[in-house]
Parts: sequence; structure tokens; C-alpha cells
Amino acid sequence: MKKTIINPRTFLALIHDVLAASVAWIAAYQLRFNFDMPPEYIDQMLLTLVFVVPGQAAIFIFFSLYRGVWRFASVSDLKRILFAVMSAAILLAAILFMFQIRGIVPRSVLLLDPILLMLMMGGSRFLYRSWREHQLYGTTKKQGNPVLILGAGEAAIALVKDLARSTQWCVVGMLDDSQSMQGREILGVKVIGTLAGISHLPKKLGVKHIIIAMPSASHIVRRETVLLAKQENLHVLTIPAFDDLMSGKVNISQIREVEVEDLLGREPVALDNDGLHALIERHAVMVTGAGGSIGSELCRQIVKYDPITLICFDISEYALYQLEQELSQLKSAVKLIYITGDVKNATRVKSLLSDHQPSVVFHAAAYKHVPMMENGNVWEALSNNVIGTYTIAQACKEAAVPKFVLISTDKAVNPTNVMGASKRLAEMVCQGLQEQAKEKKIATKFVIVRFGNVLGSSGSVIPKFREQIARGGPVTITHPEITRYFMSIPEAAQLVMQAGLMGKGGDIFVLDMGEPVKIAALAADMIRLSGLQTDEIKIEYIGLRPGEKLYEELLAHDEHTMPTPHQKLRIAVARSVDKIWVKKLLKWIESCPSLDEASIKTELKSWVEEYNPQQHIPLEALEALSAEQVTIH
Repeated sequence: MKKTIINPRTFLALIHDVLAASVAWIAAYQLRFNFDMPPEYIDQMLLTLVFVVPGQAAIFIFFSLYRGVWRFASVSDLKRILFAVMSAAILLAAILFMFQIRGIVPRSVLLLDPILLMLMMGGSRFLYRSWREHQLYGTTKKQGNPVLILGAGEAAIALVKDLARSTQWCVVGMLDDSQSMQGREILGVKVIGTLAGISHLPKKLGVKHIIIAMPSASHIVRRETVLLAKQENLHVLTIPAFDDLMSGKVNISQIREVEVEDLLGREPVALDNDGLHALIERHAVMVTGAGGSIGSELCRQIVKYDPITLICFDISEYALYQLEQELSQLKSAVKLIYITGDVKNATRVKSLLSDHQPSVVFHAAAYKHVPMMENGNVWEALSNNVIGTYTIAQACKEAAVPKFVLISTDKAVNPTNVMGASKRLAEMVCQGLQEQAKEKKIATKFVIVRFGNVLGSSGSVIPKFREQIARGGPVTITHPEITRYFMSIPEAAQLVMQAGLMGKGGDIFVLDMGEPVKIAALAADMIRLSGLQTDEIKIEYIGLRPGEKLYEELLAHDEHTMPTPHQKLRIAVARSVDKIWVKKLLKWIESCPSLDEASIKTELKSWVEEYNPQQHIPLEALEALSAEQVTIH
């Protein structure tokens, strides 16, 4: 028999409520007789007290009033107290009526007792919580560092609640651009101005810290706010990102330093959740390259839609191990399978598809590092990105997998490097297989999704800049005019899933990447966020790397797009190929190991017409440029 351990605090809470019930019963009698109770009613009061209070205590226990913690008493606790007290009052009245006990308990006492008892039990819990959260003396005895909160929405309110229990922070005011909120008080904290008040209010109030609590605000507002605060030498903190809060990975009170990702953030993606549930729920789903930046985020997003099985496929044992360690914490009912293997291994791939029969395959496995693939690894890039894509795509067609989604890149558009050209060939392979599917009426629909750089991915420029700033510089940039598109990893994964849902076969979806970002401006922002100025950390220009473009493009010269029902997705109308062309391509790639890399690049132009190798700009051409000569906005 399991031994029950009684918490001493629970026992004390029960004793408190028993005493409150006794006092409420006596006070109800006193109020009934205006504190001049006849002697004969005193005996009746004490007699009924003996069975009324124990009965009420039993009902309190039945309604589980002692599972909660007084320090965190909330509206739900108040509701339980209300139901318990009213149930006790109704039961007492019913007993008196059934046994026809009249004249002992005045009817007004039956009305006054539950009111008094409710006030005592609920009021004591409220007072205790207020005392623990310093509300009783917080207005006269300021504790912690004074801080301003930017925002007055739900996130800001939740943050004020959490910080009320903190001895580290003392919230002295809130700033919000909503005119209807000006001068209002929220949990005792006043909205004292708009966001423009950052320029003078912190000095007036002696505040050196601000916390941005606007997770749904546009990145433009966040960027302007942060830069204005930095100009005033304020220490800027922020609450977690909107996606993290919604996923439950973090708490609202887990404030952190502002990162450059917060300034580049984009609006939340609107997804067709019903459609995605139909695509994924109770189906098997496979992700190749599952250990990579995009692949792992796809796995996180897919699990939310309750597939029956998720097959995580990657050639890297360590990457799969890290993914397994993370996903195991979710305690999900989804069957998670981790498979090591090479997408070029046709036997292995066909066996997996036969065993698990996925309804959709997201193909994220690829070599993506441009300079690494440009010299010394040209054939490996073609083999992995083209033959690997063909192998798994062909296997999906033979296994009649309903959907195959290829994750491509904007570097496949007018490619200037081998990696981009190989991804364009992978797109064309899928289009060629789609033509075969139509001819033979095979169900597989091949969908292609192009997008640019993702924040925080492996090889991203942001971690590199962060390390260089931490070392004291210099921050190295290849060219003063180089620009890139950026989106968050969760946004990219969500849009890939949305495109997979919408694809009808042979489509090339282009994601809305927003406005391009000048890398020099990005580096300057990161320097300012670190608390330094651009004249304290030197910026050096080192010349474009092999295969690197100044500007990324989302469409080739001969392509145009058509709109889709989703505002962040468009369909590119691109040149397609047939099955004969695909067979010739594969035969050529298989013959490439006998060629030198220069010959491979020369012949590659005949397969990708828009491929134009980038001429490397020597460092000497940039020596005249310096950080001071480049205008950074």
C-alpha cells in the first residue's frame, strides 16, 4: 500500500479554513442580532457549530482546495472556493429542511455565513499572495534595478506579473504607442508615454535598463526602438520570440539580451492548419537531412501536426543524436525513427520507403556551402545534390509516395557557383520526373521550394560576426555592397510545409524573402548591439569568395511568377525538361570523375544555360575601401 505523505502547509491551510468557518458562523449570528444576541441563541449557535464546521471542512477537501499553492492563488482557486462554500451552504439548508429543524438556525444566518466565509477564505489567500509578491510595500520600498517595459499588450502584462515576484527588477513604468493606453495603470504600473519617450524618460527616472515586450511587433518597430535605446546608452533586453512563446519552449520571464536576429525578424506566418493536419496527421512523414538547420526545424514543426511516424534520415550520426536528444524531451505520441544513411544509396532508400510508406518526403539533404563546393569538391556537389535528389525522388515515384518536396535555394537562380548550379539541376530532375509521373499516371507530386539565407543556420554570417566582435575585431566582409535575403528558420520550415500542401506537381514555389539586407549594415548593427561603436571595431573588406554573388536573385532572367492563395508564396514559371534529358544528365555526371574540375565547370554551362561562373575579385581591388568610406545606414 502506497504511503501518503501529508504536506505540513496543506494541514495549516486546512486549519486556517476551519477557523475561518468557525469565525464566519459566529459572525453571521452576531450580525443577525446586531451584536446583541439573546442568551438562548448562544447555545444554539455553539450546538450547530459542532456539526456545521466539520461538514464544511469535508466539502473543502472534496473540492480539492488544498492542491494549490497560496503564493500562486488565482481566479481558478477563487472559483473552487466559491463552489465549495456554496455547496456547503446548500447542503446545510437541505439538511435543516429534511429534518425539519426550525427555529435553531435563522434564515439570515444561512445567507450571511457563506458570504463571510467566502470573503475570509478568498481574502486571506489574496493578502498572502500580495505579501509574497511585495505588492503591500512595493510602492514605498523600491527593490531591484529600475526598468521600463516597452509595450502594454498581453505579453507586457504577463511580464509585469512575473517581475512583481522578482527582487532583481522594479518596473517603474511602461511605454506604448497606443493612445488609448496613455495614463492607464496595469497591475499598479502606469503607462507613462509612447515609445519615443525612450529619448528622455529613462534619464528622468534614473533608468538604465529597458525590456522590449512586443513579440508581435514588426521588425521595423523593434529595430528603430533598439537603435534609439542604444543611442541613449541603455541596456536593452527582450522577452523570447513569438514562436518560442507559442511553442512553450520558454517562459515570458526568461528575458535575454537583444540579438541581431530580433532586428531581422519577420511577421508570423499564417498557415493553413486544417490542410496541414490533413497532409500530416495520422500519416508517416520522412525528412532527409533531418539533422541540418532546415531539416531539424521541419521535424520540430511536423511533430506538432501529429503524424503517426516521423522518419529522420541523415548521413551524420552526431546530428541525428542531437536531434534525438531534443525531440525526446517533447514527450510526444509520435513514433520517431532515426536512420543514418546516404540518399545516394538506392537500396537503402527503397527499403525505408517500403518499410514505412511515408505520405510525404521533405528532401533537405544537400551540400550547401558555396566556397567549399567551388574548388576541390565539384563532383561531390553534383553527385550529392543531383544524383542524391534523383535517387530518392525516383524511389518515391516507384513507391507512389503522394508528395515529394525538394528544398532548393535562391542560389539556383542565375547561378554563379557550382553549388547553385547543382541545385538548379536538382530542380530540373524533379520536373523531369514529374513529366514521367503524368505520362504513367503515377500519384507522386514533386514540389520545389526556393528561399534564401536563414538566420542561425550552419555557415551563417551572424555567428561568424559575433565571434569576431567578441575577439575585438576586425569584422571581415567580402564586399561593401554585398546584400542577402534573410528569414528565420521556423518561418522557412513553415512555408516549406505550406508549399508542400499547395503543390500540384512540378511547381517551383518562391518564398517571399522581404527586403534584402546589406551585410555591412548588418555588421554595424551587431557592433552597436554589443555596446560598442563602429569606430571601435574595425570592418575589413576581403574580396568576394569563389562563386559568391554580390546580390542574390529569386528569379532567373527568363522566369516570372504567378500568385498563390498564400501571400508569402509565389509560383515560378521556369524552363522544364523531359525524361530523356534527365537520363543524359545522370550519365554525364557519372562520367565526371574522369574529368578535371575546370572541364566539369565548362561542360556544366551546357546543362545549366544561365550558369555564369563568378570571377573572383582580388583583394587589391578593395584595398582603397575602408569602413569609414562606406555609408552604413
